[in-house]
Amino acid sequence: MTIRSILIHPDPRLKKEAEPITEVTDAVRLQANDMLATMYDAPGIGLAAPQIGVLNRMIVMDCVKEDGEAARPMVLMNPEVIGISEELNTYEEGCLSIPEQYADVERPSEVDVRWLGLDGALHEEHFTGLWATCVQHEIDHLNGKLFIDYLRPLKRQMITRKMQKLKREKARA
Repeated sequence: MTIRSILIHPDPRLKKEAEPITEVTDAVRLQANDMLATMYDAPGIGLAAPQIGVLNRMIVMDCVKEDGEAARPMVLMNPEVIGISEELNTYEEGCLSIPEQYADVERPSEVDVRWLGLDGALHEEHFTGLWATCVQHEIDHLNGKLFIDYLRPLKRQMITRKMQKLKREKARA
C-alpha cells in the first residue's frame, strides 16, 4: 500500500467529472488499498479518487469514530444515490483537499446508495447520520463538486484564497 498525495484546491482535476469503472482489476484493487491507507493516514473519514488525481468513480470511507468500535472500511465504485429523505441535516463539513477549513452544509439526512463492490457485485445500503453526509460529500467529488460550492460566493472566495496561499507556502518549503 502506498500513501498517495492529496490534491489541494484549487486544482483543475478536482472540478472534473470522473469516469465510470468498467471492471474490477488488480490495478483497481491496488487503488482502493492505496486510497484507504491515504484516508486513514490523513486522517479522514472519506476520500474520492479525484482527490489523488485519479479521475475514476471510486470513493472510500469509514465513519466509525467510537473508540473500541471495529473499523468499517468501505470501497464504493460508481456509487449513485437512488433515494433521499425529505428531512435535511446540517453538518459542519471539512475536506482533505481543503485542509483546516470547515463550513455548515445542508444535505438530505438519509440516502440510499447503489455501487459496485470490489467483489464485482452490486450493493445497496441505506445511510444515515455522518455516513449519509460523508457518502454524499464523496459522490460530489466524483462530479467535480466541492463542499465549498454550497457556500455563498464571498465565503467560497475567501477559502479559495486561503488555499492558494497554502499552496504557495508549500511550494516554497
